[in-house]
Amino acid sequence: MQTELSKTLGVEHAVFGFTPFPAVAAAISRAGGFGVLGAVRYTAPDELKRDLDWIEAHVDGTPYGLDVVMPAKKVEGVTEADVEAMIPESHRQFVKDTLTRYGVPELAEGEASGWRITGWMEQVARTQLDVAFDYPIKLLANALGSPPADVIDRAHEQDVLVAALAGSARHARKHADAGIDIVVAQGYEAGGHTGEIASMVLTPEVVDAVDPLPVLAAGGIGSGRQVAAALALGAQGVWLGSLWLTTTEAELPSPRLIEKLLAAGSGDTVRSRALTGKPARQLRTEWTDAWDDPDGPGALPMPLQGLLVAEAVSRIQTYEVEPLLGTPVGQIVGRMNSQRSVQAVFDDLTRGFEKAVDRVNRIAGRSAEQ
Repeated sequence: MQTELSKTLGVEHAVFGFTPFPAVAAAISRAGGFGVLGAVRYTAPDELKRDLDWIEAHVDGTPYGLDVVMPAKKVEGVTEADVEAMIPESHRQFVKDTLTRYGVPELAEGEASGWRITGWMEQVARTQLDVAFDYPIKLLANALGSPPADVIDRAHEQDVLVAALAGSARHARKHADAGIDIVVAQGYEAGGHTGEIASMVLTPEVVDAVDPLPVLAAGGIGSGRQVAAALALGAQGVWLGSLWLTTTEAELPSPRLIEKLLAAGSGDTVRSRALTGKPARQLRTEWTDAWDDPDGPGALPMPLQGLLVAEAVSRIQTYEVEPLLGTPVGQIVGRMNSQRSVQAVFDDLTRGFEKAVDRVNRIAGRSAEQ
């Protein structure tokens, strides 16, 4: 599964694996792919440094990258406290009432309230980059548009390629104009923040829009056949995220959540603003239903929603309140029906890819004979 881009980066397979888990990122790189660690959950530089140290010690010299969530436009002088003050009391009460209705206990006294989605903030993202550029990362990806121009320049000065996610050809052209190196065409099927165009339509549109820049296909990909299809559409690789959630190296906080993922079908996800305030594909739960209910208050815009629900999500996960328990995941969840190692996933991808290519070659050969 090699392409010009994978050869440039020195990886065996053109499979780019996004994950919030260091052990998964390292395993992806060791398996011949390109592991990309999601940095949005790191609010303290020391925590990111600790995990990058661990990755560096466990990738066996293979390349890896970092994914940040950084706005292209800088907002000066806005603190987390300023944002917190903008959250209406009625929304806070809705959270309390929903948790009470499902009997979700309070966190124990002194227990941290868990991950607060602050990695989107300018100052947090820049501290992440200050740490990351001290490591031999080969790729910097941004999930929120093109990074600021000075960040792109800084990456290029250190021979780091820059990628950005796009949900439309228009967004992709903006990335190209901004000077990024790789466009990730993320289709509607993808987990997390995603647009409204399906991968089969989006990928060739983006390929044509930014030619000759390399494009990675993302969204709903979880088999070797789909990798082959992505390359046939003009992509130079695939960007996979959801598929790694049920690997044995993943560090999901809840056994019940793993069970829900393994049992879910491809129709059991929903694009909802319940988690961050922007449409994000995730498991459909009674929590997402509550926020999407027309009779409810509705989700707040990003980043207010993420700050509002952070403690609630921590409580739901800590006590494994099954009706409310969910996670961002794409429609490929329907294929994620067993826990396997990252290496086993790669073995399946490569076998499926070879069979798909052989099948197409046989069809082409018969057509030629006719």
